[in-house]
Amino acid sequence: MPSLFATSDLHVTHEGNGPIVDEVVPDDPGDWLLVAGDVAESAKVVRETLARLRERFAKVVWVPGNHELWTTPNDECQLRGQARYEFLVEQCREIGVLTPEDEFPVWDFGPEPLTIAPLFVFYDYSWRTPATEGKTREEALAHAREIGVVCTDEYYLHPDPYESRAAWCEQRLKVSRDRLDAIPADRRTILMSHWPLHRHPTNPLYYPDFALWCGTTQTEDWHLRYRAELAVYGHLHIPRTTSADGVRFEEVSLGYPREWRKRARGAVPVRKLFTA
Repeated sequence: MPSLFATSDLHVTHEGNGPIVDEVVPDDPGDWLLVAGDVAESAKVVRETLARLRERFAKVVWVPGNHELWTTPNDECQLRGQARYEFLVEQCREIGVLTPEDEFPVWDFGPEPLTIAPLFVFYDYSWRTPATEGKTREEALAHAREIGVVCTDEYYLHPDPYESRAAWCEQRLKVSRDRLDAIPADRRTILMSHWPLHRHPTNPLYYPDFALWCGTTQTEDWHLRYRAELAVYGHLHIPRTTSADGVRFEEVSLGYPREWRKRARGAVPVRKLFTA
């Protein structure tokens, strides 16, 4: 019987991570794989990696992370913002990988069918520390810069044609809410995103102000509102299982070599979420 696997933050162009992709393999040809973003910064490498994974798994579902959305000087694809995202979606469709723009697949191998909802919802700088609570977005970002915390997104992740990353986030929230609201009210879900939908996974961050780039307060109740059996995410590079309101949250990130080499268990390239 098939199993449902998940991975994220493979960062395959980082020395030491590339060969680990060979360890992302199914137990059975019918297994599915969720890829929660940050495969690579290069659009070409993203496609090549997802194509390899699609050859192994019966179904692969991908959501973008911030690294896929970067436009770096060395990438032959110089599209920015929404145009880059749309290009990646088309690349995925050509190799048979599902995206947030496709019909939500249904995992119907367990006790009840679960709608898998791949979401691209982004962040809007609304997750604040006590030092910046109640201050403007500009003040919160200025405080983070003062203490030396600035996400690389500020240099490479362009929001075109939107005026800001927060404005792009608002548009993605509307798209995602509309699609989630269309799921039958009696159907439970698996919510899949790169950025965590709930704030609690950011609690262990070494630099708490980095939470500015990790999510939005507007998704805080989605695990309840949309009847989640499970919420899958990446981004933080803190792979673990937690819960909120009785709902299981799984961070499935591999992370950078400097991170997983310090862990007693080493690299964990893929996690099994369910077995039918």
